[in-house]
Amino acid sequence: MPLINAPRAATFLAALGLSACSATIEHDNLEPVAQGDGYQAQYRTPERRGTEAFLRARDINASKCLPERGGAVGDSFEGGKGIVGSMVALQGEFLSRGDLVEVLVSGDETFSDRYEVSRDGVIRLPFLDPVPAQGRRIEEIEADIEAALMEAGHFATRPLVSVRLQDYASASVGVTGAVFEPRPVEIGGIRGAEIDVGRQETLGASTEARDLANALRAAGGIRPDADLSAVELRRGGRLHTLDLREVITGRDRADIMLLTGDELHVPSRQCFQDHLMVPSPISPPGISLFLSNLTQPAAGNALAGIGKDVREVPYGTRYMQAVVDTNCVGGARMTNGHRSAALYSRNPLTQVSVVIERDIEDMMRRADRDDYDPFVLPGDAIACYDSAVTNVSGLGSAVAAVPLALLP
Repeated sequence: MPLINAPRAATFLAALGLSACSATIEHDNLEPVAQGDGYQAQYRTPERRGTEAFLRARDINASKCLPERGGAVGDSFEGGKGIVGSMVALQGEFLSRGDLVEVLVSGDETFSDRYEVSRDGVIRLPFLDPVPAQGRRIEEIEADIEAALMEAGHFATRPLVSVRLQDYASASVGVTGAVFEPRPVEIGGIRGAEIDVGRQETLGASTEARDLANALRAAGGIRPDADLSAVELRRGGRLHTLDLREVITGRDRADIMLLTGDELHVPSRQCFQDHLMVPSPISPPGISLFLSNLTQPAAGNALAGIGKDVREVPYGTRYMQAVVDTNCVGGARMTNGHRSAALYSRNPLTQVSVVIERDIEDMMRRADRDDYDPFVLPGDAIACYDSAVTNVSGLGSAVAAVPLALLP
């Protein structure tokens, strides 16, 4: 067996020992998160115990907020361009492109038939000018058809006209602003194999799938910096400004039906609002959390369990709850007592990533833990680091490799 270079061996073993027992390595971040200037004040560096007033994070976050554009709850919003509409004016059922209706004209078979709202938003009955349907109520369309039949001279007396909705099509809606995935979304509609024939044959139709809440969820849900007091809905050249603050408290369902071509914009208050981190009809449905908790890095994808290291956690989950979910806490105190975990997140306002590492034992023991326990956001990742005792336990295998690594 070759002789070992003793000085080199001593240096190598010393380095191993220091690496096994070293303190938490600080992570560099572009954003000044240490003093509370990150997306969440909870990212800031924990103070020494007893040196700071408790539960300041919420106030630090709120101090950065722009005023709510909608004013106090219940106030009317005046400003901007276009016509400002109300929630009441938008409630009810409206037709959109692709919707299927049945028109019944008393004592007539020529005009009584099924019709689809065309791409340009009209219903085309034979021998009549197109009847506008996009964004209109059934009652308005019935009146227009009656008037058109009389004007065209098809009836001597005003006929009875009934329009019933047979099937709602999906709606394509643009969603921008303070949502996690701003993009055009497709909401509502059913696939051919899933059509409920019995429902289509009834004397009416209804759907919850085209509601405003579903559009916001399809776009990832509202972000914590959203200004819910003045959510904008643009439809047909008109601007409607909606106050959705009651949706978060459970007092409203945001049951406004959307149409193809509608545009939703959620303004931002440019700050993190702790009270929006709750499950609601317009919040993200949950969080897919990426995690890593391997004592030793895996040698291949099969051993790493690819596809198994993503967990679903409820919206509003905090860092320490996620750490427990990744099995980073508990077990033998001797080997697990001083583990740490790092949270990888991205500021949705600046698109700059941050890494926040916490000593798990310290977080669990300090009374002001809530001040430094950030909320987990969609797309976040958590990595767990083993304790010094676990690190030292791997020293033996490294020592076994010393003769090969320290040849003269």
